[in-house]
Amino acid sequence: MRQKSRFSIIAAVLVVAGCASTPQPATRDVAAQWQAQVTAISAGDDTAERGQAIKNHLSSLGLLAREETFTSGKFKGTNIFADVGGPTGTPLLLIGAHYDRVDLGRGATDNASGSAAVLELASAFKSRPLKNHRVVVVFWDLEERGLLGSRAYVSNAESEKPAMYVNFDVFGWGDTLWMMRPANERWLDAETTAAAKANDFQLSAGEMYPPTDHLAFLKAGWPAVSYSLTDKDEIAGVLAAYQNLEKDPKSQPKMPKIMQVIHSERDTVDALDPATIPRALRTVEDALRAWDASNPK
Repeated sequence: MRQKSRFSIIAAVLVVAGCASTPQPATRDVAAQWQAQVTAISAGDDTAERGQAIKNHLSSLGLLAREETFTSGKFKGTNIFADVGGPTGTPLLLIGAHYDRVDLGRGATDNASGSAAVLELASAFKSRPLKNHRVVVVFWDLEERGLLGSRAYVSNAESEKPAMYVNFDVFGWGDTLWMMRPANERWLDAETTAAAKANDFQLSAGEMYPPTDHLAFLKAGWPAVSYSLTDKDEIAGVLAAYQNLEKDPKSQPKMPKIMQVIHSERDTVDALDPATIPRALRTVEDALRAWDASNPK
């Protein structure tokens, strides 16, 4: 008998677990819900108001937000957590995004879009908890100052090491799910590949990826991946832009849309397009459910 590939096994898990096309509640419009949360978060004039919008939505989901303050040099920040559900005593799946922004624009794409994606997954995993992992969502502060919120969590001896950390940053439009996973550790690779195929959605997975909060976990030796949503033909340009900026911060090469929007006055809700959000989030949810099923406690 020919041995099944890992991809085939994961695909079978998706079907058996009923996740190949995770059912969405008939009354829930994921695109509208996501856009409403992006709008609410980006309406905040400062980080505190953005955080309050997140806490308000967590409360509407029946989830209790808790805050952890931290200090890094001259900066003080607040990370926001909420326990979503799952069997007591099981390993932790931590899902997060940063909610702070730069002074220019409203931080809709960077990163109210990623925060809203995390809120949608919180709703999904509260409605139907995982079987083998507890889910906690987190919203990091001061990412724009050097990943300070996520670094504070990782460096805190009292923080729980997750079985996996899943990050979202820049999740505002596009035809492709862009996944960062280390070259030597194919975390969630097979699961995301199978889920993307089941949902007929493009996936670009690899080690090359812009710097964001997953790095704090990887540098500590903790498992982590990151997801963005963009157009496939922008990915090479984004990577080239970051490489160019590292060599010469004053250079101004022709930038893809993402690089033109983030950290600029253009970063408002007008730049967003929710059309592919439901399928992209369903792909990630399906991948996480398959990973959960494949990793019993």
